[in-house]
Amino acid sequence: MRRLRIISIILLAAFLCGVEPLCAQRRKVQNKPYIDNRRFHYGFLCAVHSQGIDFENNGHVSTENGQQWYSVNDRQDIGFSVGVLGEWRLDKYFALRTTPTIHFGQKHLTFHEQGTGRETTETQRSTLIAVPVDIKFSALRFNNHRPYLLAGFCPAYDLTGHKQDAILTKPLQMFAEVGLGCDFYMPFFKLIPELKFCIGLNNILDKDRKDLRDKSKLVYSESVNSARSNMVMLTFYFE
Repeated sequence: MRRLRIISIILLAAFLCGVEPLCAQRRKVQNKPYIDNRRFHYGFLCAVHSQGIDFENNGHVSTENGQQWYSVNDRQDIGFSVGVLGEWRLDKYFALRTTPTIHFGQKHLTFHEQGTGRETTETQRSTLIAVPVDIKFSALRFNNHRPYLLAGFCPAYDLTGHKQDAILTKPLQMFAEVGLGCDFYMPFFKLIPELKFCIGLNNILDKDRKDLRDKSKLVYSESVNSARSNMVMLTFYFE
């Protein structure tokens, strides 16, 4: 997660450094000069993302063998996303946007035993259907560029929960979203690269393990108080 945050900070700094030179450019002929005057905008998207999960470990000690486990999401795996874009122009600067998306990804979990140093791992695959709703604030267009910021809320549903996983998560997940991007006006379409951060709001840990066949896995979920998802996305919109 730390490496991912460093990459995100570098991308953010590069974006901010790139905005100032754009403002110093001379005016050029604009591609698709009236595209932003439309009330409604439509398009599609493809993205790469990294899903993560943050655990609150409680230091639980097993009454049977005295073992004390803690859980960590120790690796960021890259997933793929596809979706559609719908945007409603509110005024010159603001727009309301929704981007129904399906995310294919996975999380790599490692469980550590404090006393012996023993470790076990598990990979949890997920297929998320998400319907985010965001408010987009755009700067004034200059030549063929227009940077923007966005913030919003995203409910998501995981279609691939497995009751035999060491950590069972609830299918319904809620995220707060913040991001930034830039509209690039091409001769025949608009290309929009965007970096977005999704922060989990609800506790998705499911303590109901009555269907778990391997009861030795109970120690992993008992050692965790809560779990929250997070995601970082690099998206390319085509409009």
